[in-house]
Amino acid sequence: MRIITVCLGNICRSPAAEAVLKRALQRSGLDSQVSVRSAGTADYHVGEQPYPLTLEVGREWGYTFDSVGAQLTREDIDDADLILVMDESNYDDVLALAGPGDAEDKVHLLGEFASSVDTQGVLEVPDPWQRPKHVFVDMYEQIEDCVEGVVAAIKAGDL
Repeated sequence: MRIITVCLGNICRSPAAEAVLKRALQRSGLDSQVSVRSAGTADYHVGEQPYPLTLEVGREWGYTFDSVGAQLTREDIDDADLILVMDESNYDDVLALAGPGDAEDKVHLLGEFASSVDTQGVLEVPDPWQRPKHVFVDMYEQIEDCVEGVVAAIKAGDL
């Protein structure tokens, strides 16, 4: 299975989700069956490292980062089995890039996998760019919760 995590610029949310998902897959023993990478819908930060607070908070939580900013392409969409987007704008952008076809079946909001989805509905992962550190902490908490749901869905064969 090939998964791509997607946000706007690929320096905050999607590299964080990539790191969280990679570690969760490793801990669950699924890392040999699932590859994960991240991309952005815009080209603002191609080739850049993740945002400093993404790295700082992520490293404090024990995550490692090996990706640099990349822009999502049509080929990426075609090759992916699952595309996890952070918000509705990302969702719309990915489907617009994909064009007509069956991409809708593989594009999901990461928030669809949250433990609170039954009580709060599907929540977007807010963009923390240029916000204080505590917003990045909140982002990681939300992503970790959602990733637990993604891994459970993979294990159950739902994805």
